[in-house]
Amino acid sequence: MTGALPRRSTRTTIISYGAKRILVGGNAPIVVQSMTNTDTADAIGTAIQVKELARAGSELVRITVNNPEAAAAVPIIREQLDRMGIDVPLVGDFHYNGHTLLKDFPECAKALSKYRINPGNVGQGAKRDTQFAQMIEMACRYDKPVRIGVNWGSLDQSLLARIMDENAARDVPLSAQLVMYEALITSAIESAQRAEELGLAGDKIILSCKVSGVQDLIAVYRALGQRCDYPLHLGLTEAGMGSKGIVASTAALSVLLQEGIGDTIRISLTPEPGGDRCKEVIVGQEILQTMGLRKFTPMVIACPGCGRTTSTTFQELADQIQTYLRDQMPTWKLSYPGVENMNVAVMGCIVNGPGESKHANIGISLPGTGESPAAPVFIDGVKAMTLRGDNIAKEFQAIVLKYVHDHYAPV
Repeated sequence: MTGALPRRSTRTTIISYGAKRILVGGNAPIVVQSMTNTDTADAIGTAIQVKELARAGSELVRITVNNPEAAAAVPIIREQLDRMGIDVPLVGDFHYNGHTLLKDFPECAKALSKYRINPGNVGQGAKRDTQFAQMIEMACRYDKPVRIGVNWGSLDQSLLARIMDENAARDVPLSAQLVMYEALITSAIESAQRAEELGLAGDKIILSCKVSGVQDLIAVYRALGQRCDYPLHLGLTEAGMGSKGIVASTAALSVLLQEGIGDTIRISLTPEPGGDRCKEVIVGQEILQTMGLRKFTPMVIACPGCGRTTSTTFQELADQIQTYLRDQMPTWKLSYPGVENMNVAVMGCIVNGPGESKHANIGISLPGTGESPAAPVFIDGVKAMTLRGDNIAKEFQAIVLKYVHDHYAPV
């Protein structure tokens, strides 16, 4: 990691499907995951969305398992994914009735690579301990890791009452906000300890304490990271829509990741009407890549435009090249190892255009307002050619493809 503190989690959890193994925690790369929003009972529709998310770069995909129909569909979804050559591990998201579904649908329990359990939604009163134990028993039986995921919108009310009582007895009581933080953290850690007492190995446990506020998330995970060494899953529980959700997620996660806190991430964006579910995957990847923590796809550097760049040509070219690179990556990452390290510059005028283009592996400096209608192309810092005319976009794309083949094809 570039400039980041060492990771705080020392345990490593393995999430696997077939020959695919995802390591979470320790020195393993930070993992990007996502979640479907299809009706899981629609096995074909869900399998298609899982495929789309996996091709976009999601390394784990979570699916809702909320009723018998959904549980019955899980092995069918897995089978459909296998037929499509998609080996991404599936995570089952359980609330309220997970103990029953895992017991009644053993093929579902086997097909999933990981279970997500919310301690606040396992059960109330005496039923809670029994039903939690039943879910952990199934995880042990099928050798599955578990994410114990606490949400502040569904805290265990008996635990919250206990924390509040303990706080009231303090000489100097904590604020209501700090009490909430303590309840979240205590719920996660005590649930993990109980899971280990029930026989689940410590390296099979991942924790999360998800909230909606940026400062709340930072405060909770800083404290959680100091009090345990389990791998941690990061994400705002409801990030929001559009730029708000992207900015909030970036603000919160970047602070924590820079401090070495966090082993998996999910960007819980509300899709815009007709929007692409895969956007949450792309945002997660871009957070990690722009921080220098991982590489997923070639980076496109482009200027913002100004009064010198009244033409929209450079904007269109930057968009086309960025889309082209991302679309090619599912194939390129298999055929051209290391291509994700490539940088491409698309600049709009002579001010910074040539200089930025020279710093990239491939760069093009398009003419600004009043400049000569010529676009010099730089390859590894050296001017290689000048493009003119109406086919600059296609010609530049061909140059990029040739560079990829010449520099990243296995010898």
